[in-house]
Amino acid sequence: MTFLTARDRDRSGIAALLPGAEATAPPLLALDNFSVAFPGAHGPVPVVRGIDLTLAPGEALGIVGESGCGKSVTWLAALRLLGRGVATSGEVLLRGQDITLLPERALASIRGGRIGLIFQDPTSSLNPVQRIGTQLTEVLRLHRGLRGDEAQREALRLLDRVGIADAPRRLRQYPHEFSGGMNQRVMIALALAGEPEVLIADEPTTALDATIQAQILDLIRDIRRESGMGLVLISHDIGVVADLCDRVAVMYAGRVVETAATQDLLGRPRHPYTRGLLAALPTLGGPRQRLTPIAGTVPAPDRMPPGCAFAPRCSLAIEDCRSETPPLVLAAQDQRAACLRLAETAMAPAAHDPAPAGAFA
Repeated sequence: MTFLTARDRDRSGIAALLPGAEATAPPLLALDNFSVAFPGAHGPVPVVRGIDLTLAPGEALGIVGESGCGKSVTWLAALRLLGRGVATSGEVLLRGQDITLLPERALASIRGGRIGLIFQDPTSSLNPVQRIGTQLTEVLRLHRGLRGDEAQREALRLLDRVGIADAPRRLRQYPHEFSGGMNQRVMIALALAGEPEVLIADEPTTALDATIQAQILDLIRDIRRESGMGLVLISHDIGVVADLCDRVAVMYAGRVVETAATQDLLGRPRHPYTRGLLAALPTLGGPRQRLTPIAGTVPAPDRMPPGCAFAPRCSLAIEDCRSETPPLVLAAQDQRAACLRLAETAMAPAAHDPAPAGAFA
């Protein structure tokens, strides 16, 4: 995974920066200077600003940050799932094709087809008045043209693949007859039904207990290994991201503020916000220590402070931080951060490892 900024990206050679990729091959998925604005009382309100990310085939990218940082909004807007009043700019490239230019019907064939989605809350995402089998076979019909017995057999195979026993009976049941963990498995089956190239998983283990969470993460890991698809995992849980992802993008107030390989980010974070997130995590083993929360809250999009949005909460902030918006620059090999105090963060000790995913669920 390589993260690119508008400053250092050659638009004709994005893929040349991906290790092992040929210069002519585009990345699997790329967001190029992607921005999102919501309608406001006095005009559009920017909520996501200038996102530049790429995903190579078979890689897993974690998107982390507090609630309100723009993690889910970025990807929902990229697929035009937020309504007509939401304005976007920039490009969303699927194997080099800008899908933002597609008409709705063509984009609808990509959503659930080439790009699968797992939403946060399966109980609200599944249709409560349709049987599980009906919902699965509808996806199979729309994205793979399967009908009748062929669709039924594939629906049975998908339920079996995600670990739901007694699939023939389960296909005839409704979502309310399933547990939360089983409904999440159904959501994964629906996401896989179109045989996607990319799977976007938005908080796939929210509200699940630690045991079920671990099972769902193992399932996603196994499916990714077998299919070779790319994975975008959106989560506030750094333990989950550390468990599944090759690289991580940290978002704050609608911007990417740090990107790195997962182990580099955990071992030596360079942005003060990333350091704050890690300092607030519990650990297993070692001496007991008090957790250090980050003071304050994420600013509202229509009340964004000048300069670095994190400056009001940052102990390293200087006067320049309150007037200059720092670009995402190279902080170390294959690690980028948007901070004016990188010289100071380079001298800081390594961060502790977070607890395993679900350890404190």
